[in-house]
Amino acid sequence: MRRMKRFVPWLLLAVLWVVPIRAVFAQDAESAIKQVLMDQVSAWNRADIAAFMQGYKDSPDTTFIGKTMRQGWQQVMERYKASYSTKDAMGSLEFSDLKIRMLGTNYAVATGNYHLTRTAAGGGDASGIFSLVWEKSAEGWKIILDHTSS
Repeated sequence: MRRMKRFVPWLLLAVLWVVPIRAVFAQDAESAIKQVLMDQVSAWNRADIAAFMQGYKDSPDTTFIGKTMRQGWQQVMERYKASYSTKDAMGSLEFSDLKIRMLGTNYAVATGNYHLTRTAAGGGDASGIFSLVWEKSAEGWKIILDHTSS
């Protein structure tokens, strides 16, 4: 019983120490993911698909799901280049209602809405929703699965 009485304060201290660290980690991860998304918006709005694609993991397993499914970073890049071949077609991108949910220390899901403001010649405005699965690697947080629908 004495051991238990000595153990309880240490256990309480450990819990009080770990909970804030996990909260700080989640905030740091959320901030890092949101920064990648804002960098992608900036790249998109200057019609720089190569810079936009830096948010995706350069892997043959990276997947984009929309009207079709594309497997592999290069395939995703080619899809963007074909679908958005001009500045008018790209328009101006905005994200809203972003929510980040941690799935552990190295994985997260981001959900939100996108809106493209485009001229009629560029295809007109477009909007929809997305869910992105993220993986933390040595290069930072990268998208490994993108499911975007209009």
